[in-house]
Amino acid sequence: MRIVIFGAGLIGSQLATHLAAAGHDVTALGREDGIDTTTGAGVAEAVAGAEVVVDLTNSPSWADDDVLAFFRDSTRHLLAAEETAGVGHHVILSIVGADRLTDAGYMRGKLAQEAGVEEGAVPYTIVRSTQFFEFVPGIADASTSEGVVRATPGRLQPIASRDVVAHLAEVVTGPAVKGTVEIAGPEAIGIDELVRRYFAAKGDERTVVTDPAAGYFGARLDDTALTPTSGADLWTAPTTFDEWLRG
Repeated sequence: MRIVIFGAGLIGSQLATHLAAAGHDVTALGREDGIDTTTGAGVAEAVAGAEVVVDLTNSPSWADDDVLAFFRDSTRHLLAAEETAGVGHHVILSIVGADRLTDAGYMRGKLAQEAGVEEGAVPYTIVRSTQFFEFVPGIADASTSEGVVRATPGRLQPIASRDVVAHLAEVVTGPAVKGTVEIAGPEAIGIDELVRRYFAAKGDERTVVTDPAAGYFGARLDDTALTPTSGADLWTAPTTFDEWLRG
């Protein structure tokens, strides 16, 4: 199967390796390859002959207006090129709970991306994932002031990136579902507890203070905002956070 991946970061690079090992013809493209999805430059040439396109791009700026424009423009250019090229399946990776955390500009951008895909002419699958274990250090750093981390007890149900890749590969090589599936880790854990476990494993001596008002990148978080919805088409990953830490 001929597969083109836009975005060669944490997930894209692993996915390309995984799919290639399974015998697929895979190309993973990053910004350094001269492709600009926000203007469409190089996109038509990149998708020519592709059976599946996977959009794992991300905005270089987290400013609210920039994120929204990035996902709207990138989605429009990708889908237009794919429709012309006859691509049969467009896959994106979105976020569990994006529709419940709309006070965060990044989530609004992801919802705009989802809407563009749903309204497009190319058959699609939207994969909504919970946060990756690999994000926990960044969450801690963003919440640190003078050696103290103020972290909400609001829960995430995080997932190992390798598990994301394994299931995403199944989606990419399967039929378009023309809908949304969710993937999550095996346990829901408060962000404060996630950071404490990470620090204990790494020997980090920063103090963690539980603070319900701390929020999550500017958004107020409760136990349901970023965990899977009841009754959703959900795949639960096998790797626990403690297993990942030991690895």
